[in-house]
Amino acid sequence: MGGAGRRPHPLSVVHPDDWHRHVTTVAATDEHLAAELADHGTPERWSRPPGFPSLVLLILEQQVSLASAAATYARIRVRTRAMTPTAVLATTPEELRADGVSRQKDRYLRGLAAAVADGGLDLDRLATLPDVEVAAALVALPGIGRWTAEAYLLACLDRPDVWPVGDRALQVAVAERLGLAEVPDQRALEAIGERWRPHRSTAARLLWHGYLVRRGRRETVLDLSP
Repeated sequence: MGGAGRRPHPLSVVHPDDWHRHVTTVAATDEHLAAELADHGTPERWSRPPGFPSLVLLILEQQVSLASAAATYARIRVRTRAMTPTAVLATTPEELRADGVSRQKDRYLRGLAAAVADGGLDLDRLATLPDVEVAAALVALPGIGRWTAEAYLLACLDRPDVWPVGDRALQVAVAERLGLAEVPDQRALEAIGERWRPHRSTAARLLWHGYLVRRGRRETVLDLSP
């Protein structure tokens, strides 16, 4: 959604064709990232389209496995036939519960759908805002905290310097790669991440990739069209 007075994108993003070169360049600046790349190769440039469906999935992914969230999302998508605010608001809590949505997440999804439907949250406009303003707009909604906002910034808006310190997999991945005696808490992980600024998103992708490969796992891919 364009328009006069809109600010340009505040941060550069990496073009898909340059991804391998970019990862190699970033990894060369740090021995730990270089080792991650050497051991496990270039991570897939996984991303999700910006918009309502991706936010729905991110809410469903809170505090459950990615596979479980993907299964719930797929059941909702079959029921609604279109992952739009109007379609979600047209369901009953009982229907979403049957699809695997908890009472709490039902409230979060309806709050998100209502905000998008009535214009309180302009998802198109988020792409024009700096990271801190995007996060502020998202966390103003019930059920969307820092983890969800940062995941949206990184995966959906492709921002280059996002470091989701509340992500348990990233905490464990850093401990494993750096050989730490304990898994770092959020404060410790924030400090560790400073060494990879302004490419913390790429560092996170490399570390997540190693975490998944070591466990024989990969991200679940879903159709996130409306």
